[in-house]
Amino acid sequence: MQPCTALPPHVPTRRSSPTTLRTMIRALVLAIFVLATLPLIATRDEAHAVAPLLTKTQRQAYLNYYAPVIFKRGNENNAQEGRDWLTNYDFDQDRNYATNRVNWLKVNQYVAASAAKATTSPYAKWRIRPTLYTSLIEYMNGTTKSLVLLYHVYNAADKEGSEIHDWERIEIVVRNVTGTPGATGEYVNTSTITHHSEDIIRKRGDSGFNFMNTATGKHLMIWQADEAGDVTATHAHELRYSNDTYSALISQPSTNQAEVEISGKDEDKNVHYIFVPQSSSAAVSAWGAKPLNFSNAATLYTGYDNEQTIAWYQTKRLTYELQDLADITLSHWSGNPAWSTHWLSTTAGDIVLESPVVNEAGATEVPVGRQRFYTRARDNGKSDLDGSRNGQLLKDWFYGAYSAEADEDWPSDSDDFKGYEGVGTDNSVWTRQMASGRYDSPSSYWWQHDYFVHDGTVDTDASEENGDWLRGAWYTAANGGFDGRWVQLFDDRPGLEP
Repeated sequence: MQPCTALPPHVPTRRSSPTTLRTMIRALVLAIFVLATLPLIATRDEAHAVAPLLTKTQRQAYLNYYAPVIFKRGNENNAQEGRDWLTNYDFDQDRNYATNRVNWLKVNQYVAASAAKATTSPYAKWRIRPTLYTSLIEYMNGTTKSLVLLYHVYNAADKEGSEIHDWERIEIVVRNVTGTPGATGEYVNTSTITHHSEDIIRKRGDSGFNFMNTATGKHLMIWQADEAGDVTATHAHELRYSNDTYSALISQPSTNQAEVEISGKDEDKNVHYIFVPQSSSAAVSAWGAKPLNFSNAATLYTGYDNEQTIAWYQTKRLTYELQDLADITLSHWSGNPAWSTHWLSTTAGDIVLESPVVNEAGATEVPVGRQRFYTRARDNGKSDLDGSRNGQLLKDWFYGAYSAEADEDWPSDSDDFKGYEGVGTDNSVWTRQMASGRYDSPSSYWWQHDYFVHDGTVDTDASEENGDWLRGAWYTAANGGFDGRWVQLFDDRPGLEP
């Protein structure tokens, strides 16, 4: 998009807005204001009321309370038992992410060892532990507090086992946060899910935006495809919203066909698994979900073909735990001698850290400053080692810098926001460098605290999105903010069964 010639070159105008003299003058005034107040951006909220920061316990509580319920189709016939379980990065306990695909293809042998109660088998040491990797972003929205909750759904293999590390994400934006999840006045404003290379958004009031509401949580209901690679159908772990309400699902007899109507296609798709957050006791009880471990693994796989429809009582209900996106950050860092165990240098990027990446005890894992991270997946099962997938640190959704879409078409036709390039503008015609004051950042580095919050509506013009770049020192305690993408909230549990 070319800038309007009547404006300074760094302030693009919206094609979707009326190109009246009044609009142009307002944009010019904004540009002058921004240039005049850049040194003050970091303290611009000091005159407003700032809601107290959440405690670590409260942040964990919010992530647990809004953790999704995932209805998943399996494809586990032909000696593929257990292939559609969710898992964690170190399920095989070898501390090597590059072996995840080749080892996951042997998960049927883990199931067989479980059935035989072969406690001396090498598979007995595996800890599948279905896991969603999370983070929480806390910021002031005017005089009230809002949260962005990120949930990273991890599958160790994809495309019928031919690709490594399939990660899909669910984003949830919560408004009017008080510190008590689900309190009066609090609401979910938007959600965005990954649909291959598209980011599908829904806002409050949209049809097909359904939650399982319980005493212990408000759980967005999501459907996920199996790993099959047929691009003409739902495939390769894509996520869809459930068009069915929770009340409609639980009112069905247990002998009914286990299906969920999914967004985009508006047709029923098979359900073989239901993954439930272990922290929501009411949700766990309602579904009868169980933790997966070596002793019961042989009873918790489906073994059905993806086209085989089963009854609700035949579905397998498993709990999952939450861990931190920041658990994986250290593995990408160039200063970590072990980075090349997991990743290749063919995809790399710089991130300027204002504060360190810290572990659960608050100890520094990655120091401040401009740091390089390698994110190309290494796959030890391929001759060239190229896993063809990139880790989350350089993905646009990690910074909110994605093009929000309402339709779930394939092949995708989404435009490019170009947030990293410094072109993408928000509702106030601000770019990320205007919001941060870092005018040398476009196409050079991500700033640690770059983040764009979408408002739930769709702008189909290229390089424009509806929402706001978070501005200045939004992430500081003084301004009521917390950027949890770089902080580990949940205790690691190495070697433990859930």
